[in-house]
Amino acid sequence: MFITFEGPDGSGKSTQMELLKGFLKEKGYDVVISREPGGCPLSEEVRRLLLDPAYEVNPVAEALLYAAARAQHVAEVIRPALSAGKMVLCDRFIHSSLAYQGYGRGLGEELVMAINRPALQGVWPDATFFFDLSVSDALLRKSAQKELDRLESAGEDFHGRVIEGFRSLCAKMPEMVRLDASETVEKIQQKIRTTIELNF
Repeated sequence: MFITFEGPDGSGKSTQMELLKGFLKEKGYDVVISREPGGCPLSEEVRRLLLDPAYEVNPVAEALLYAAARAQHVAEVIRPALSAGKMVLCDRFIHSSLAYQGYGRGLGEELVMAINRPALQGVWPDATFFFDLSVSDALLRKSAQKELDRLESAGEDFHGRVIEGFRSLCAKMPEMVRLDASETVEKIQQKIRTTIELNF
């Protein structure tokens, strides 16, 4: 099973993924944790470049770099783990590209999917949990944590388009489950576990 966690930075998805990992391991699952961009050495190098505030990256180049990192990650980590019967939990995947580059950068879903189709290699999440949070709350949470990277510092208008993009995707993609990220950690985790137990 392949489960991904999506939403704005600061929405709590990484925390929820770690909690779910512990729950699934207790149930006897062999769980692999990963993230995008990154997840393997080459993709982590691409991540470093993509998030470095020193670079101004053209939107199409940005989408292509994310897709390149994804292609390596899928080939090196995700597909082998799924083929071995493991459960894969990933912090961000294709829905982030659609929201950030498709909506945030204005490239559109069609172009972003065309760029990513070869990178996906037939892999698609069984479930995608979308952590919905207002742009003001997301930026406030993130700014309190650490120095912002290139995407995190892109501005409120950009992040507003990204969140609206996630909401639009969630309304039409059956694998996506919306979670109110303003709820307590415990309540959100229970909803995630219930969704998995009822559907898989």
